[in-house]
Parts: sequence; structure tokens; C-alpha cells
Amino acid sequence: MEYRVLGKSALTVSRIGFGCMSLGQNDADNSRLLLAAIEKGINFFDTADLYGKGQNEITVGQVMKEKRKDVILATKVGNQLKADGSGWIWNPRKEYILSAVNNSLQRLQTDYIDLYQLHGGTIEDNIDETIDAFNTLQQQGKIRFYGISSIRPNVIRSYAYRSSIAAVMMQYSLLDRRPEENCLDLLLDKNIGVLARGSLAGGLLVNKPAKKYLNYNEDAVKQAADSVNSVSGKKRGNTQTSLQFVLQQPAITSAIVGIRTIEQLDEAIKTADSPLLTQQEMFLLQNSIPRNYYKEHR
Repeated sequence: MEYRVLGKSALTVSRIGFGCMSLGQNDADNSRLLLAAIEKGINFFDTADLYGKGQNEITVGQVMKEKRKDVILATKVGNQLKADGSGWIWNPRKEYILSAVNNSLQRLQTDYIDLYQLHGGTIEDNIDETIDAFNTLQQQGKIRFYGISSIRPNVIRSYAYRSSIAAVMMQYSLLDRRPEENCLDLLLDKNIGVLARGSLAGGLLVNKPAKKYLNYNEDAVKQAADSVNSVSGKKRGNTQTSLQFVLQQPAITSAIVGIRTIEQLDEAIKTADSPLLTQQEMFLLQNSIPRNYYKEHR
């Protein structure tokens, strides 16, 4: 496994990260899968207080408490559970963040979070107040570094220029190249790490039947998947090709993959040893379908 420093932080993360939202309901199965991931070299695990109304953090915490010094734990905040448990409201206020972190720490069975991320964000938020909350948590030692999880260019720019974020998590794949327009170069220039999620486009680039995705119709999605398959050939699998396409983008620090089975874990891990895409292969993939762009929140 290859590792990279995440932006300006002191966190050295595996190039393949584990997206814990994909975990199931069986604690024994989850434990085996998470421990296998650690054994195979993955050290970055991403969850959120939103997932399973906190149960996902509990599941991860049960496994990681014995491996705490060996792993980097990331979780997210900003979605506040309604009092009646019926859903969530958006709350990026300082008071809430300072309270929510304690619940996450308890569920994760740890006294610090390596990367604490705002789980969304709008340009209408009091961004300076949110930044102040994260800075306070750093000073208190409850978090080591902070970042945001967002696909909104205007929000990303605001945090890039006004805060000390270590990372931005965003969706990026052959079927979602929107970040290339005005996010990736900015974050690279600011030395802010990029954690790419959705790099397999929900399996559409690997093995699932084509269907509409973002602005692409079924035919375009099939064309993209066919190009991945063609480039893969006998040298690598479609999972490795799709992930290499993302990881060879200079701004990307790690690809966060949703993993549900040992087989999926093994396919993701193989990326570390698979041949890099050649310049010609990158060109073929990039030109297989028209590039898409953000239409909102610019």
C-alpha cells in the first residue's frame, strides 16, 4: 500500500481509504472486514454521525479501540437529529459542533478524532463561526485536523481561503469530473488534501448495468464503462482502472471506497500493485465521454 501526507496535516493516509457507510448490520462481519482492511494496509477509515443515527460510529469504534494507534479515524458533523428521531436538520453552528463532537468521541471510544469534517455546507452558513468551532476543538485536543465534505465550489473556495482545513472530501470519477474545472487546481495550490469518494460511480464503471448518472444518459454511461473495460484489458481489472484514473490526478490524496465484502476489499487493494495508466490510456478515458461541469453553487 502507498501512503501520502494529507495536505498540510501530519496525517499520512493510505491511498485507498475505507468508506464505512457501506458497512452492514452484522457486527461480526463488520469486524472481520475492518480488521482485514487494516491487515492489508488501509489505515484511513471514514464515518459520520449521520450514518445509522450514530450506529456506524459505534460499529467502527468497537473495532478500532484496540487498533487506535494504527489507524486514522475521520468522522463528520453538521446534521442534527431531530428530537423525535424522524430525520435531520442542517446545523453548522458552533454550539452544536462543540456538543456533537463529544457524542462522536464516545461512540468511537476514543479521546481524539484525527480528521473532523463538516458534512456539507452552504454559502449562506456563518462560515467564520463554523471555522471558529473547529479551531476551538483543535485547541482543546479533541480533534487533530479538520476539513469539509462538499461538492459546492463556492463553499470549497470559502473554506480554502478563510480556514486551515486539511482536506476536502468530494465526489470524483470518470463519470463525475466536475471538480476539475475550478476545485482541484485550487486545492492543490493551497496544499489541501482531496479525498475522492464515488470513484467507481456506484459500480457503474465496474460491473453494474448502465443507467442514468448525473447528466449522463444510459448510452453515455455504457460508453464510459466500455472505455474502462477496454483500457483494463488483461493488465488490470475495471476497479483498478477506475481508481487509478482518480489517484493519478495530482490533487487527489486518497480514494475513499465503499467496501461491503472481502472480495471488494481485495479488488480495491489490488490498485496499489496495478500498472499505472499510461498517458494514452488516460487520454482515451478522458475523451470517452464529454466532461461534465457544475451547474449550481459556482
